[in-house]
Amino acid sequence: MQVELPYSFLNSLQTVKGFRENKFIEAHTLHKPVTSIRINPAKLKNAKADTLLTTWLHERVPWSTCGYYLNERPSFTLDPWFHAGAYYVQEASSMFLEQALRQCLPQNVPLRILDLCAAPGGKSTHIQSVISPRSLLVSNEVIKTRVNILTENLIKWGTGNVVVTNNDPKDFNRLPHFFDCIVVDAPCSGSGLFRKDPDAVKEWSLQSVELCSQRQQRILADVLNALKPGGILIYSTCSYSYEEDERISDWICETGGFTGMPIQISQLPGIVETFSKHSKSPGYRFYPDRLKGEGFYLSVFQKKGDAASRPHEKLKNKPVLASKAEQQVLANYLQDTIPFDFLKWKEDVLAIPNHLLQAVLYLQQNLYIKKAGINMGQLIRNQYIPSHEWALSEPMAPVLPVAEVDEQTALDYLRKNEIHINASHRGWSILQYRGLPLGLIKILPGRINNYYPAGWRILNK
Repeated sequence: MQVELPYSFLNSLQTVKGFRENKFIEAHTLHKPVTSIRINPAKLKNAKADTLLTTWLHERVPWSTCGYYLNERPSFTLDPWFHAGAYYVQEASSMFLEQALRQCLPQNVPLRILDLCAAPGGKSTHIQSVISPRSLLVSNEVIKTRVNILTENLIKWGTGNVVVTNNDPKDFNRLPHFFDCIVVDAPCSGSGLFRKDPDAVKEWSLQSVELCSQRQQRILADVLNALKPGGILIYSTCSYSYEEDERISDWICETGGFTGMPIQISQLPGIVETFSKHSKSPGYRFYPDRLKGEGFYLSVFQKKGDAASRPHEKLKNKPVLASKAEQQVLANYLQDTIPFDFLKWKEDVLAIPNHLLQAVLYLQQNLYIKKAGINMGQLIRNQYIPSHEWALSEPMAPVLPVAEVDEQTALDYLRKNEIHINASHRGWSILQYRGLPLGLIKILPGRINNYYPAGWRILNK
């Protein structure tokens, strides 16, 4: 679909570094946006990945170790591996976050990271694949209606060191100096995605850019106290507008007490390095006429001050943990690579990595938590009733029988239809497609119960 770019938009970019009007217009009128995915290394290491790797993945995204371009856009909804968390469909330019994480953060050490505007989950799942498994990721979404898709995508990704919250940025003032890194992919005017959403052009105006810039400043002002001195702030937008990009970089440095940090891009052709007007803070711009990706901006900052120890995180209430007998039952269902504590949560039991329990409990008493660790399911009189989340988790121990199914049966399961398989065993089983779990079934005499979550089912016939 051809994109008609308004004169006021093009005129506003004339002084922005890297903007080439004719080539920019050509990219929007003659070329379609590219499709890209990022594979889940934790899941594909044990799966039968031959078809995915040989059929789809021909060209890497240069700035992401697990990002790939696709020659065409398939129906992801009808691919069982998509639902198993084998990969995430993500715009290629936004995968540049990986370079910021790898170049500006200490590697292979436990960190506390906040993804402030996290839905639908692209950056959070990406962060999970880059950071140490002993780190803690807090994935927050302000808008209540978007929290469910964020939670769903993180459950499918399968890691156990994440907490999902539904809080306003100002709520993080309750956590002074709690985080080592804060990622703010800020709500913006969206001009970088005009090729993917041509209708968004109608919503764009100079006034909306200014309103977005003011909103971005408010969001940042609300959350910066939660970053420790010496900590790292990563700011990004999918906007081309100077007011939402370099001007915000200046505001961060001048108002928030930060210093801009460079990212080495000499081996990444097409990315444009810019510098803000006053603080000369580096930023990185992506244009569709210069590389295979959509419009994107990213900048990195370090908070001034010595890296001090965190304030004491005092707990108000004693946690309700599983009994020793219950822990023995539950421990059988997780691999022993990381020790877990088992926390009672309403009717369910959560598996929290032992070294993260204190931090998770502190978050629980200060924020509205939607997900923490791995929801194992329920224990009733020491009888374990497994959850879908456990079945998709990376630490799941292979203790249940596995039913490997073909593509049509997998899709029937994902539609929550009745399924038919030949099975000699009875009781709980993992339904699996080409080496990756899709969820739980229960095999009973004469029927098979489908336990795929109703809210996740495929509606496409």
